This record gives sequence, structure tokens and C-alpha cells, in this order.
Amino acid sequence: MKKEILESSRLGEHYTRIKHDSGLTICLYPMKGFSTAFAIFGTRYGSVDTTFRTNEDEDLITVPEGIAHYLEHKLFEGEECNAFENFSKTGAYSNAYTSFDTTAYHFTCAEHFGENLRTLLDFVQNPYFTDENVQKEQGIIAQEIKIYLDDPGWRVFFNGLGAVYHNNPVRIDIAGTVESIAQINKELLYRCYNTFYNLNNMTLSIAGNFDPDEAMSICDEMLKPSRDLGLETVVPEEPEKVREKRVTQKLYCALPLFQLGFKMPNLSGRESAKSYLVHNIMLDSALGTFSPFYTRNYDSGLINDTFSAGVFRGRGFFLPLISGDSREPDKVAEEVIKELERLKKDGIPRADFDTVKKMTYGDLISGFNNVGGVAKSVMNSDFIGISVYDNLELAASVTYEDVMEALRSLDTDNSSLSVIEPLDR
Repeated sequence: MKKEILESSRLGEHYTRIKHDSGLTICLYPMKGFSTAFAIFGTRYGSVDTTFRTNEDEDLITVPEGIAHYLEHKLFEGEECNAFENFSKTGAYSNAYTSFDTTAYHFTCAEHFGENLRTLLDFVQNPYFTDENVQKEQGIIAQEIKIYLDDPGWRVFFNGLGAVYHNNPVRIDIAGTVESIAQINKELLYRCYNTFYNLNNMTLSIAGNFDPDEAMSICDEMLKPSRDLGLETVVPEEPEKVREKRVTQKLYCALPLFQLGFKMPNLSGRESAKSYLVHNIMLDSALGTFSPFYTRNYDSGLINDTFSAGVFRGRGFFLPLISGDSREPDKVAEEVIKELERLKKDGIPRADFDTVKKMTYGDLISGFNNVGGVAKSVMNSDFIGISVYDNLELAASVTYEDVMEALRSLDTDNSSLSVIEPLDR
């Protein structure tokens, strides 16, 4: 078992990262003065992971879209009882989520920490799939998919991803399609579970009010040793240019919704973490609520308080996005691009950069006051190979020159505009 202490001189705090003999990475972050504990057990497995292989496979394996989300739904259901029931008996709150590149199960509690940790480790390590319960879930998830087909905010987002990307599976709804989930059976679920829920591909992160010795004792008792399978996931090659410049759909909504995405090459690891901070600071300085652009266009009525600018990123994708509601979405896109091109020449005002950088750093600092936020951030940082404290150091190191370089390298022509127009009632 390998153990290391990760420290922050800026915060005066530390946490422990352990590579357990089972293969699992365990991160323990006790926090004084808090009454609750939060534990999250996650795997590097999301909706984009539809093509993969291990060192036991001769060829690549491709599975139906939506299977990661489907698996998350089924895992709570054990042979004897539902894990939610066990958590509710102790007064704990539990939930789970599937994103594009992560699936995670978590609980928060003020007491009975050990009992809740046992429940978490037990059900995540003991899948129970039958032909009957898998078939039953198909109808439930199909209804969920159909509901989101009529959600304007959901559709403007995924229509936009579909316009930017040609092949990247990030363009597909996390839940898949009604057609894709109809192909899922218990054999495929077990195959994906045994591949991606291997403890060498997972992290357990615990933060807040808990006893680290108790946590490790329970882990030693309950974790099932696993052999590293040499898992390799494959992201399809992606053309440099966007797939479509503009896509539109009509749905019931009060105002048109828009999303403008600028296609960029994929980044990973520490490079991705630094670029994420740099591009967010750049976008906020250029277009955020304190910028002349925002004030001017808000006062004219072109944009409203739904307007936002930020970076959408994950394993295999990195995409600056501008979104919101407007009566003139094409005009907004035109003004955004015009402003970015102007600032490439004139430069972002240094005072605006300084303000946004301080706010970004302050937001990161304040995040350490939330037990759940700390546990999730520690896990997410571990998944990309950095310490949670590295984000503070990276934010502090961002320079004006970094931001201007990011702005000047942004190809505003290589962009896609997604619009949802109001359907006539």
C-alpha cells in the first residue's frame, strides 16, 4: 500500500492519498469544524466510453450508447434490497450521477458514517442484473430520454455539440437513444461493469467529519482485490473543423435559446487544468458581467442575465461555450465574435483581467468550505492526475500574457451556433 500526504501552504491544509492493495485509490480529507461527512466512490467511466479494450481483448469492443448511465441506474438495485433503503435507515442522503467521462455514487451523513461507508462499498462492488430487471429499466430510461427531447435547454446544448463534433461520442445524449438502449442486456452490463468498475480505474474520496482510521479499516475489510486490466478507451479521430456552422430547432419556449461553441483540440491532464482556468478567465474578462461588452449589450436588451461564457471540458473534449436567451441569437453571436476579434487587437484591459483572476482564485478558495465540494474536487483532480491543490497553484500562476495568448489563438471562424426557436402556440 502506497501512502502520500498532499499539502497546501496557501490553505494550511492537507489530505492523504493512498493506493490500496486492492487497486483502489483512496483520498481522505478530514475537515475540522464540520458536522457532516461526504463520501464519493467514482469510476473513470462515462457516456463517451463506448469503444474500449483491455489487455485480455484482441480487438476493440464497441457497446451501445447510454450503457454507462443504464449501469448506474441498475447498480443501486441489489439482490435483496435497494441501496437507497439502507442509506435511508441511517438518515443519510445518497445519490449517483453519470457524466460524459465519470460515474459516481455518494452519500452524506451526520452520523453512522461507518455503516454508510459499508453500504456504499458493498453495493458498488456487488452488481445484480437479471433479464427481468434489465428489461424493466429500458422502459423507465426510454421515458426519461423522451422527456429531454422536448427540453429546450437540453436540446440547444446537445444540438450544439452535434454541430461541433463529427465523431466524438460527446455529441450523443448521456442516456443514449431509445434505439441504443434497446440493445442493452445483462451480459453487456456485466461486461462493462467488470471492465470499468475495476478498482484500478476507481477512486474513493471522503471529506468532512469522519475517522480516517475507521475508514481505512472498513476499506481493508470490504475491498475486493482486482487485477489491473490495462484498460484503454478510444476517442474517435475528429476533424479540425466544425461539422455544421448553424443548427436550429423549434420547441415551446418564451425566447429563443442559443449556444455558440468554438472548436478546440482536445487537452488532457495538467495541461487541460491550466488551459481550463486560462480560457475561463479570458472569457469572463472579455464577455463576463463586469465587461464593457456585457454592460453595453445588456443595456440595449440584446442579452439578459441568462448570458454566460465558460469552458465545457472533459476526457476527450475541450469547448469554449457562450449561451443564453435572446430575441436575436444570431446578432448575439455576431457581437461576441466581433468583440473577441477587437480584443485580440486592442487587448483585454489589465484591470479587468486582474479582477477576474482574483475572483477565480477566491471562488476556488471558497470551495474548500463545502464538504461535498471538496470530496468531489479531490476525486475529479485525481482522475486527471493532479492534486486538488494544484488548481490553486495553477490559478495563481495565470498571467495576462497567458490569457491574451489564449484569446489570439481562438479561431472564432471555427464555431457552431445552435438555436432553439419558439414554436408557435
